[in-house]
Amino acid sequence: MITEIVILAAIAAFLGLRLYSVLGERSEHEEEPISHRFDSPENRIPPATERPAAPTREPVRLRSVDNGSSANEIGIRAIASADPRFDLLAFLEGAKGAYGMILEAFWKGDRETLRDLTDDDVYAGFSAAIDAREAAGETLDNRLIRIEDATIHSADLDKRTARIAVLFVADIASVTRDKDGNVIAGSLDDAVESRDIWTFSRNVDALDPNWVLDETDQG
Repeated sequence: MITEIVILAAIAAFLGLRLYSVLGERSEHEEEPISHRFDSPENRIPPATERPAAPTREPVRLRSVDNGSSANEIGIRAIASADPRFDLLAFLEGAKGAYGMILEAFWKGDRETLRDLTDDDVYAGFSAAIDAREAAGETLDNRLIRIEDATIHSADLDKRTARIAVLFVADIASVTRDKDGNVIAGSLDDAVESRDIWTFSRNVDALDPNWVLDETDQG
């Protein structure tokens, strides 16, 4: 009887040690995340201490001409009040994108893109210039090198129509070729600074969030 008790105690002790060993190993690793087969290193969400800091957005500068800066602020505030979705920084980024797209479309004679991004009057002016160029057998081989600056030149809300003029300062290389492809003006090696004031408009009640170019001028 005593022998049986000793044997049973030994077995219990052995099982206890095995159980402790297993539980101890699990406890040491229980805080490690469980890998999933869809988790790749690039998709892993890093701890907060490893995450890069969010990029800071540059403040918008309002062009001050003849004390017009305060008037511009009033116009921007009026537009933002009429359209809670309006974001000035996002607008400027969109305006810079539109500037490049419209220039490229004009240089290439892409009337469809111009039709989408401009109002009737501006489109008519661009289209007439393209017609004249095509009639002369000339093509433009221009390049927008960079947009150096884009600042608010003026802003106002006329009833429900918001209008914001942006001064673009850009480096552009211009080349005009004849029907045979010969360069008759300009050079791609020499970029020239261009200063343009483009005015974009939008009905603040419209479901379409896009703005259209409704006026162009030199800065």
